[in-house]
Amino acid sequence: MTQTLELRLNPAADPERWAQAYARDKLVQIPDIFEPELADEIEAVLRGALNWRLVFAEADPSAPGGESVARLTQADIAQMGREAFSARLARVMERARDNYGYLYNAYPMIEAYTSGWDAGHPIHALTEFLNSPDFLDFGRRVIGVDAITKADAQATFYARGNFLTRHVDEGHDNERRAAYTLGFTKRWEPDWGGLLMLLDGNKDIERAFLPRFNVLSIFDGRRIHSVSAVSPFAGDGRFQITGWLRDDPPAGGAA
Repeated sequence: MTQTLELRLNPAADPERWAQAYARDKLVQIPDIFEPELADEIEAVLRGALNWRLVFAEADPSAPGGESVARLTQADIAQMGREAFSARLARVMERARDNYGYLYNAYPMIEAYTSGWDAGHPIHALTEFLNSPDFLDFGRRVIGVDAITKADAQATFYARGNFLTRHVDEGHDNERRAAYTLGFTKRWEPDWGGLLMLLDGNKDIERAFLPRFNVLSIFDGRRIHSVSAVSPFAGDGRFQITGWLRDDPPAGGAA
């Protein structure tokens, strides 16, 4: 799949306006971050031919930290067989009951870019853009951190039953200075789940946000947050690009 995306932020998006809100709330949601035609093109990329992996963490005594991350393609799932696959998902749900885990479809944009996966796919232009001077400088100005050097990025697709339990995003060396999401979900209802939720120390929900279209959200990932489970009657998938604005040294290459 080859498609040229002429990527740029909406010239009407003023980082100084949103910097004031971020300084106050450690959270902003910036609508119309791309011009409408470009936002539609990005949505089409995410809904098109993308080699999604179903990702989840599972206990693994032989792995560092005692767990490993499964990243299963559709071919992997088919080869595994329904019974074995269902057993692994059941263990994921058991851990989630104790507030640990996640289950969603992902395309690891940075790894795909640096490893040369899916040559010519327009998703790689997005990866380059998210690590371009324009996007990184916009992020620096909004969060007030001049040292931002790069952005992680993964495309995510939450289907029915997918979720992300509550957690914080500090990174190994506190290099994750802010979390960001780019929303590309046009139609969503609150009852469908899939809400980005910010929680306080008592586990009460301080704020919750509907998946929306053409919105850049930036927030302090050290706040407790989660994505509520997508309802079994949800009428669509939840499509986003997610990552962190980071201040650790950039790796070689554009991403």
